[in-house]
Parts: sequence; structure tokens; C-alpha cells
Amino acid sequence: MPEPSIWAGSYGPGVPLQLEYDDETLVDQLENTVARFGERPAMEFLGRSVSYAQFGEQVSRAAEALRRLGVQAGDHVAVLMPTCPQHLVAFHAVLRLGATVVEHNPLYTTGELKAPFADHRAKVALVWDKAVKTITPILRDPDQALQSVVTLDMTLDLPLAKRLALRLPIAKARATRAEMTGPAEGFPKFADLLKAPLDPAHPKPGPDDVALLLYTSGTSGTPKGVPLLHRNVIANCKMGVAWVPGLKHGQERWLSSLPMFHAYGLTVGLLCGIRAGAELVLLPKPDTTLMVDALQRRRPTFVPGVPPIYRRILDEATKRGVSMRSMQYSLSGAMPLPAELIKEWEAATGGTLVEGYGLTETAPMVIGNPMTQTRPGSIGVPFPDTEVRIVNPDQPAEEVPLGERGELVVKGPQVFGGYRDRPEETAEVLQDGWFRTGDIVTMSEDGFLTVVDRIKEVVIVGGFNVYPSEVEDVLRRHSSVQDAAVVGVPDEHGNDEVVAAVVAAEGEKVDPDALGAYLREELTRYKVPRRFVVVEKLPVNQMGKVLRREVADLVKQA
Repeated sequence: MPEPSIWAGSYGPGVPLQLEYDDETLVDQLENTVARFGERPAMEFLGRSVSYAQFGEQVSRAAEALRRLGVQAGDHVAVLMPTCPQHLVAFHAVLRLGATVVEHNPLYTTGELKAPFADHRAKVALVWDKAVKTITPILRDPDQALQSVVTLDMTLDLPLAKRLALRLPIAKARATRAEMTGPAEGFPKFADLLKAPLDPAHPKPGPDDVALLLYTSGTSGTPKGVPLLHRNVIANCKMGVAWVPGLKHGQERWLSSLPMFHAYGLTVGLLCGIRAGAELVLLPKPDTTLMVDALQRRRPTFVPGVPPIYRRILDEATKRGVSMRSMQYSLSGAMPLPAELIKEWEAATGGTLVEGYGLTETAPMVIGNPMTQTRPGSIGVPFPDTEVRIVNPDQPAEEVPLGERGELVVKGPQVFGGYRDRPEETAEVLQDGWFRTGDIVTMSEDGFLTVVDRIKEVVIVGGFNVYPSEVEDVLRRHSSVQDAAVVGVPDEHGNDEVVAAVVAAEGEKVDPDALGAYLREELTRYKVPRRFVVVEKLPVNQMGKVLRREVADLVKQA
């Protein structure tokens, strides 16, 4: 294993190679911040602000409401919400009871949710009112465990003037209201349940309790539960906050536009901010107009994101003449960060934009460029207390010489302990505490790592994972399709887009528009291929496995 000393000299001033860890939980983290910064703003949502003291009180009331619904320590509670104050309150209320939050994309279809719900067996779900139609079939399914659905109206988080404006009989107001909320008759409303605080003596979770359950499909397309302990997430929060020299606790403002169902959006976008006592400037989605409005309104200082978000902010702020000078710290993840974008962003902000690297199984951060410098094209150096090895993918016990290509394996307090009820798949990726990332990297003499290839076939679109086998399974169910292979192909900006090579069924003609419409009923929009290329047959090896590199070449030629 490379010695940490080779990258220690690249750390920012005051960033330690090792941190102290105790038995703190995410419940303790919030309570400590409330005690320190109670009167400071905790959350700002489209113009409405809530203090940390108010936030803590809302969490207590929400926890009591969930307790009365029957939620107990160890239970799973499913959450399907956009990023908003009520989501963050619900998240911490579940944790306060010692239960586990199971985050889901609120835009998923019923078909995409069935397998995870059958796995985690949550009896209670907290659901955005616009997603009620999606969750209702699961509630009515006798094979599912779900018994109670509580709905959330996101417009209640808005300032009063904006709530009233949404009721005006004009087209724009109706369109905005329809985008934010929907009918959910017959279901209890989250806001109506917050009547009494939880007894402070109610037992709290411990550091080895599961705080969070996220689902990832890997290369199989079959959702696997990733349990993250309080200990894992707290360790990552400590690392993330320590990584930023000069961070002023109680004074920073986080631009939180990333979704909470994504480990990066949750840990870096929100929980690290809470640890720092920052004001979380929450947005329901990374919409360009909303982000630049927030920049103008609250002047955020820390901006976690993905490259397309930085590009959109930069272009829109320049177009509108909005100053970007407040944004001193920006950490990009989930996909490669172009060198030209770094240069433009840092010129406009006067701050730093660096690339980091992580995975759901590592809560998520393991590697990052130091905040005091960036090396374009590199994912950076290991975080404090994070060990790395670069190994032969076919012989993971065998390390490769420094500078040579090999699979990245990582170990640290943020690394999960295994997939939920998947011992065989856990054994494949987790060996003696070392997690196999599936990414091929090289390491420079001063410890900087560069991803050069991916063993996994995941396509990353806008920071979200698209698993080819999942899309292919849906495609093959269409009457016009005999077979299909899905790959990621770089667009003109170097970002992956989903493309499908399709073999027509005998006597059928493939209609791309019809296929797209069909897929949008079954899959979240970002998973739907941007292009369909009809081929006579798919390239396969002697075992009949599709050769995705050759498929990629085929669709590029087309």
C-alpha cells in the first residue's frame, strides 16, 4: 500500500492525515449544532428562512408524530421527496427514533420502486404528494409490507407571499403549482402531524446503528441495499469539513441543489453543512434559474455539484450579470471535471473548484483534490484516515507498482460493511475491509490518482448512475425489439449520454419515438436513451456476452 506520506505534502494547510473518532451519531451532530448556533439560519428555501432552533423543534415534533404512527428503533422508513426543509426534518426525525431512512428518487416509476420496497419492507413511507400515484400500487400490493403513507406538500415551505401567489388564476402560477404539488386526497399530511415534541428521554440511536439505506444496482441492474451506519456517515462528515481550510463554522452558506436520495447530495450537500453550522440554501432541483436566483439572494460560499451544474450557473450568471464572487469553495463529483471549466469557474468566482471521488458504499467521499490546489484530470489524493491500494483486477491481493494501472481498492471508517442480505455479492467487493471500487486508476509519485478506465459498465448521466441492464430489460419487453444493448457515448461536451443499439424483432420496424415514449412510462427520464441505433445483430464474445466496447463503436459510427 502506498504510504500516506507521499500525498501528505499536498494536503491543504491544517488538514490532518488523521482525525479523532468517537461515538457521535447524526442525531448528536444536529443537536450539537442546534446548541451552538440555535439563532443562526439553518435552512433557506426560495425566500423562507428557518433557524437551527426552529429546525431542532420541528425534528422533535416530527419524531413524535412518527412514533405515534408506530415507527420504532430498527424500523425502515421510506422517503420519496425532493430536497426541501420538510425532507430534512423528516430525515432527522426518523434517525431520532433509532430507525433507518431509506431514500428513494421521488420521480421513480412504480416498477422501479417495487424491488427495493420488497427488499427493505418499510411499513411507513413519507411521500411527496406528486408521487402518491406512484406509491399507491405498492400500498395496495398484498405482497408488500407498506401500511402507511404520509404526504408532503412542498409549497408549505414557501414564504406566505409566494404561497398566495401560486393560487392566482393565471397560467404561470398554475404551472408552477402543478410542478410543486399535486392532489393526495385520503392520505394524512406531514405538516398536520407535527403537534407535540418527542419526550427528550426517548432512547437515541448508537453509532453502529444503520442510519441510511440507499440502493445501487452495480453492473447487475438488480437493486442492492447499501446500509450506512451513523459511524460511517459521521466519519465522512468529519473528513469533508476538515478538508476545507478556512471554513468558518456558523458563517458559511451551502448551495444545496443536489438530491438527498444520492449519497453525494446528502452527505456533502447537506450533512457536512450542518456539521459546519452553515445555512443550507435548499433548492428542490438544480434548476438554472433557481440556482442563480439563490446566488443573487443568499450569496452561497460552498457549492457542491457536478460539472453540468457549474457550467449552467456560470453561463446564466454571466448572462444576467450576477456576481459569483461569494462562491469560495466548490467540490465537484460523480463525473470528470473538464480543465477548461475549472479555469472559467475560478476566474469568475475567485475561489476554488476541485474534483473529488466517491461511491455510495463509502458514504460517499474517499478521494479529493486539495481545496488549496487542483490538478485537472486527477480525482486527487485520499481523504484523512483513508487507505488505498492499487491492485491487479484479476488478482486483488497483488498490488501493482506505483504509476501502473490497477483497480482502486479503499479502506476507512466511511466504508460500509456489506450489502443488505447479499453475502455473495458482499464477498465479491469487500475483502478484509477493503472495498473494490471497480475503477482502474494510476497514482503519481506525489499520491494523486487518475481514473483511466471503469470495470463497471455504469453510464453516468448528470451525476446519476444508469445501469445498462435495467434499461435493456425494459427495451426487450417492447414488441418491436428482439434484443438491445445500452452504452454511454460522450456528447460534444465530453459528458456521457445513453444510447441503445436495438435489434428489431422479426417482421417488426423499430420506431424510435414510440420506444422513447414507452421507456418514459417505465423509467426515470435520465435513463431513457437519447438515441436508438438499429443494428442487424449485437457483437458478442464466444460465451454470448455482449461486447459493449464494440457496441459503443457501432453507435458512434452510426
